[in-house]
Amino acid sequence: MFYTGKGDKGLTSLFLCPKKFSKSSPRIEALGALDELNSLLGFCKMKTIKHRVSNILEEVQNDLFVIQGQIAACSEQGRRGVKKPFDKLRVKEIEKEINRLEKKLPKINNFTIAGGTELSALLDYSRAVARRAERRCVAVKQCISPTSLIYLNRLSSLLFALARYANRGIKEKHPKY
Repeated sequence: MFYTGKGDKGLTSLFLCPKKFSKSSPRIEALGALDELNSLLGFCKMKTIKHRVSNILEEVQNDLFVIQGQIAACSEQGRRGVKKPFDKLRVKEIEKEINRLEKKLPKINNFTIAGGTELSALLDYSRAVARRAERRCVAVKQCISPTSLIYLNRLSSLLFALARYANRGIKEKHPKY
């Protein structure tokens, strides 16, 4: 059965946690924002024709699941022995990928407007959702590792670089002043 009716009163539970949470609690908001981002990245992955971009997005999706696991397993006292999803090396890998992409792109001389290609617009939207997910995770930072917050901060930069990469060969749109 795909429904239980247990959440009909605005409460939900987390894996291995007997306590019920309001669906508007910061933890549930953080989990929901990460879930939304993960779903949107799946859509982006479906739209890409570049194998490397698809692999990057899938790696990010896996990373997001681990961060969600940290939040779900958190006790009232904070992190509950959950391992860091990745160490600073994973953040460095993201930074290297951003730098690799930037080398292939023209310098930014003005503001860019989302669009150009469908994939670029979806990646820009993903970037905005990633920023919201980061803000929601900051609200429950006692539940996740500091490296996870750094990772989420870099993620929006990675998605911006991927959006620009998806527009390669198309003159980037910008406001006319």
